[in-house]
Amino acid sequence: MANKLDQLRKLSVVVGDTGDIDAVRALKPQDCTTNPSIVLKAVQSPAFADHLARALKAGKGRKNAVQAIADDLTVTVGAELSKIVPGKVSTEVDARLSFEKKASIKKARALIAAYKELGIKQNRVLIKLASTWEGIQAARVLQAEGIECNMTLIFNMAQAVACADAGAFLISPFVGRITDWYGKATGQTYTPATDPGVASVARIYDYYKSNGIKTVVMGASFRNIGQIEALAGCDRLTISPQLLGELQAATGDLPAALTIAKAKATGMAPMAMDEGTFRWAMNEDPMATEKLAEGIRNFNADTQKLFALIEKALG
Repeated sequence: MANKLDQLRKLSVVVGDTGDIDAVRALKPQDCTTNPSIVLKAVQSPAFADHLARALKAGKGRKNAVQAIADDLTVTVGAELSKIVPGKVSTEVDARLSFEKKASIKKARALIAAYKELGIKQNRVLIKLASTWEGIQAARVLQAEGIECNMTLIFNMAQAVACADAGAFLISPFVGRITDWYGKATGQTYTPATDPGVASVARIYDYYKSNGIKTVVMGASFRNIGQIEALAGCDRLTISPQLLGELQAATGDLPAALTIAKAKATGMAPMAMDEGTFRWAMNEDPMATEKLAEGIRNFNADTQKLFALIEKALG
């Protein structure tokens, strides 16, 4: 019998949640996702030592040198990954712009332009935006321009509905961070069958498929392979190298947990979503509000660490 990773590949598109070049080569995901945390780790690895040196040399003396070098390194990590994976690479807009629609659009366009300078076509890149109301409206504009977006830090249905309405190419609903929050709040330990993070992604998947929504659902933020197995059949699953390795080592049957037929059978009705409805839904969901804010803060913290690394290297 095939290992569980090979079985999963037949049910869902497997995406590498990493900037580790060696891991991507070994585990062969279809796509790769990055974020500031992943970029920070990647540029400190031996594989990117030469890239870091070149970026520092090229950026020294430029206006806003630290920011320019950080942007160059972010795109470089994505470009290197795009040479290995056959599909798309996600690159995140600066977390500090999460509540600024116009600035997010400007930064997204600049990232796409930087990729083009490296010979990476636009259709190989997904722009990652935090799923705030402003980020979602930025995605609406970018999608209309043909710039495909990966909406990240999704923790509830309101975010998922708004992203679909905006025509986002892909959403990344989180699993593990939801589980963490509820585990801390209730003191419970969850199984895959009772896991609130798994249930959230499954419900979003069912809603999308019930209503013929084309936006791709990519489950993210996994704590163990049980969560992944419970979402087998989801459009895409972005998985860390550690968990990909565990799946590769695991044997046994892996059936589809999510299917379009099952989703349509739920008959979920379409939901209306405007700004007021969205903001109220977030207000009434302390988990989603807290985890969205925390995610933005943490991404910004790692961006600041990257800035500090660059400043120190520049002397």
